[in-house]
Amino acid sequence: MSAATQISSERTFFGHPRPLFTLFLTEMWERFSYYGMKALLILYMTKYLFVNAAQGQEIWGFQAVKSIVEALTGSTSTQSLSSMVYGLYTGFAYFTPFFGGIIADRYWGQRRSVYVGAVVMAIGHFLMAVENLFFPALILLIIGNGFFKPNISTQVGGLYEQNDERRDRAYTLFYMGINLGAFFSPLICGTLGQKVGWHWGFGAAGVGMIIGLLTYHFGGKNLPQSLRKDSIQKIEAQAQQPLTKEDWTRTWALIFMCVVTIFFWGVYEQQGNTLQLWADQNTNWNFFGFEIPSTWYQSFNPLVIFFLAPVLDRFWAWQARRNQEPSTATKMALGCFMGTGALIVMFVAAKSLGGEKGNVLWLLGSTFMLTVGELYISPIGLSLVTKVAPAKIVSMMMGVWFLASFFGNYVAGYIGTYYDRIPKGDFFLLLAVLALIPGLLFIGTQKKLTRSLGSQI
Repeated sequence: MSAATQISSERTFFGHPRPLFTLFLTEMWERFSYYGMKALLILYMTKYLFVNAAQGQEIWGFQAVKSIVEALTGSTSTQSLSSMVYGLYTGFAYFTPFFGGIIADRYWGQRRSVYVGAVVMAIGHFLMAVENLFFPALILLIIGNGFFKPNISTQVGGLYEQNDERRDRAYTLFYMGINLGAFFSPLICGTLGQKVGWHWGFGAAGVGMIIGLLTYHFGGKNLPQSLRKDSIQKIEAQAQQPLTKEDWTRTWALIFMCVVTIFFWGVYEQQGNTLQLWADQNTNWNFFGFEIPSTWYQSFNPLVIFFLAPVLDRFWAWQARRNQEPSTATKMALGCFMGTGALIVMFVAAKSLGGEKGNVLWLLGSTFMLTVGELYISPIGLSLVTKVAPAKIVSMMMGVWFLASFFGNYVAGYIGTYYDRIPKGDFFLLLAVLALIPGLLFIGTQKKLTRSLGSQI
């Protein structure tokens, strides 16, 4: 069979290689577990766990964590402590992929790292059902994610040659898998957690992780093995080759782009933090006499992505055919500007409602704009890393991309401590300004980035 014939026969998943389907489903179930737990996390802390801890219930490590947070932010309320813990957890979940990428590049390889990460995360999810082991459970989830996240993402890029124009669109489709799992998890885990019991919700998240592990294992025969699909093996084989001057130029340009996105993620991650609190405290969820759990709000973002991602995929392909597709830097700038608009909507909502419960459309309209911004940044950034990062350090550079989200999540947690300290309108206006900064930086450095990365951007 010729190479051309094999490539043609592989186009069985939206015009992409079949192995994309395995990675799609694996990531879908892993994200089901992650976002199911995440949907409950801020409410679990503010309404139950930390309230009980303040009343004397023993939670292993609680006093130590509280002391650290107070050293960073001063005296803390239950809300501000919960916000910082949320930010530190979600932040470190993006910090460890940097090291997981290094270990995969140098020692274990992508496949084994994914297995280790999935098993460790499954254990962490089930431990979340044990109240006094809350912090050890978070630590296991952080460690497991470090091995899983960069290496499952890298394998998507390994399905394509460097100049394959389908790569950006493959990551957009992969992103649909992420968000399909993220859509169902708040509906299932969130409802179980809020209506039946917190531990039922966390247990359901653990089941999702087990299904993801089994999907990856039994679908492994479809993963890259030969011909142009051997990119993963080539990456591991090239680990001893030194970086060239061009490699270093591209690497530093890529690092700069990762750093700039920190501001955007600091705003974006408010969805699971202060915006979830707004959904719970300031939004009317009563529909025809039925009180919808506020955690269902967490399903709106992935729902928009699931339907909008293929539309943008086709839109960018249409632009590319006419040589009008924006550069990566321009796309990211547009995403940041959408984030600014999203928080301006919340600023207007806070000023208009004055602390009363308001229509859900305020929150959903803002989240829709924030989601469009995400689609112009996250899948594009994932694709960029696999295109321009030197093969020797591609998993490590994927870790750098996630490292930017670590700092962004820390910023999100820290800023979230001001949610109850300053007027809500001022809080959302501050977030709008933070989203504007990276957009301006991307526009201002676009020409220099193009020179550094060439046609790749």
